[in-house]
Amino acid sequence: MPLPQPASGDHYFTSRPGAPSALRRVELVLPEGRLVTLATDRGVFSAQQVDPGTRVLLAEGPPVAVGGTLVDVGCGYGPIAVALALRAGPEAVVWAVDVNERARDLCRANAAANGVADQVRVVAPEEVPADLVADQIWSNPPIRVGKAVLHDLLRSWLGRLRPTTGSACLVVQKHLGADSLARWLDDQGWPTRRVASRGGYRVLVVDAAEGS
Repeated sequence: MPLPQPASGDHYFTSRPGAPSALRRVELVLPEGRLVTLATDRGVFSAQQVDPGTRVLLAEGPPVAVGGTLVDVGCGYGPIAVALALRAGPEAVVWAVDVNERARDLCRANAAANGVADQVRVVAPEEVPADLVADQIWSNPPIRVGKAVLHDLLRSWLGRLRPTTGSACLVVQKHLGADSLARWLDDQGWPTRRVASRGGYRVLVVDAAEGS
């Protein structure tokens, strides 16, 4: 179960948002100074601005695996996926995965607008190749889907990390359980460390399971 797939409605983690379209544009300045312009819409996560947690993740996360296979789990309209593609170089492949059809359409458009369409493969969860192995997974995960669904989501994706060298980088608000999530990941056999804490957010790096 790569991502939860609830029925149609107004939540951003719905496959077909019911909110009427209201396109707008937002800007993201990456820490290296690059300006990224992104189209957003109602019915997708953080449509009014790039989410603060996403900004912290991109500013405080580890170096991107240049030329590697990267995955953005819950890509939304694509700020993380586009940033990863820009940083990882033309040989990299970024899989941008989301249940939200409107978000996927926006992510494709934003990848094209920022010159990385050839690197970013935008897919629904059921379209992810069964044999996909990731050098890095990046995510601002959908905490509000609930703990049980979130844990299943993380188990599914962390099992795709490249043995020994693969890692995931997550951003979670402290008051939404970042520290307890880190302990749970450790208990499940994925060594987890906090690499940054800023603005109420924790940035966690999760290594491939020991012995994988």
